[in-house]
Amino acid sequence: MVLVYKLLRSAEWAAFQADGVFAGSSDDLRDGFIHLSAADQVAGTRAKWFADTEVVLLAVDAADVRWEPSRGGALFPHLYRPLRLGEVSLVAPPWPV
Repeated sequence: MVLVYKLLRSAEWAAFQADGVFAGSSDDLRDGFIHLSAADQVAGTRAKWFADTEVVLLAVDAADVRWEPSRGGALFPHLYRPLRLGEVSLVAPPWPV
């Protein structure tokens, strides 16, 4: 099992639960893949991209992620297909601002 993590705004999480599939945020759709984080990258991702909003943290078991360098050179997991609700193994409660 390879766990990676996805931060979602509350409205995105509600839509994901209703649809059973998450195609990506506007940033994901623009870039052509779903942005994920390793465990040690979650706090930095939260601070950089979600500092002003409440988010839900999802633990995802997606074995087919690609580890690719970011602009700063760190390797981040990317998923080049929609995420299925059944791949979410843990949901952390809303993480307030």
